[in-house]
Amino acid sequence: MRASDIVGLLGLELLPDNEGYFTETWRDEHSSAIYYVMRSGNFSAMHRQDGPELWHHYAGAAVEMLLLAPDGGVAEPILGDDLGRGQRPCVAVSAGTWLGAATTGDWSLVGTTMAPPFDQEGFELGDGAELIARYPTAADAIRRLVRNAAS
Repeated sequence: MRASDIVGLLGLELLPDNEGYFTETWRDEHSSAIYYVMRSGNFSAMHRQDGPELWHHYAGAAVEMLLLAPDGGVAEPILGDDLGRGQRPCVAVSAGTWLGAATTGDWSLVGTTMAPPFDQEGFELGDGAELIARYPTAADAIRRLVRNAAS
């Protein structure tokens, strides 16, 4: 399959500000979930949310993630199905953690689940210069995962 096949089969739409394709698959008063497809050359830009988020790998290439914790910690988990190589099919992201992700291949189909449900008011895109100033050891990774990477 190609990314365009997945987009068509699942009825995904272009996600503003993030260049991937998504659709909401579930929402009630307690939680929400989406499918999200990343293609080679695009990524989920550094962002943070005011609630916790679970990322799930469904198909395609593994996904490199960058997590920047409020306490200054940096983690780079790999979301995927090759458990022997340290990949994990689900990665939990705490509220307030900066997150960016990119496929390692032609495309990746992932999902995210949030409880409480996603709320646009609790979503913030990261500024490259500000993130690099706060997390200088992750500067190169940050530059790859922001749209305003002037620093």
